[in-house]
Amino acid sequence: MAEIKPNEVYTTEETGKLLKVSPSTMKRLIKKGMIKANKIGNQYRFLGHEILRMLSPDVDIKVSSAYGDFKRKVINKVQDW
Repeated sequence: MAEIKPNEVYTTEETGKLLKVSPSTMKRLIKKGMIKANKIGNQYRFLGHEILRMLSPDVDIKVSSAYGDFKRKVINKVQDW
């Protein structure tokens, strides 16, 4: 499987291949709000972060939590300056 980069932007076709789902399933996922997408013109674009969330929600929660903790520590440290 190809590496999915969290800040990379993917097309519907690329996302479907990564998730191993058909184009019609991709449409249903978007319609039901199960994956967040941004519409650019007539096409949808997906952030790698959203694809990772679909593949492994537990990892996404842990990463988000760790990032939040780190961000709070940095903010507290900067305020002391």
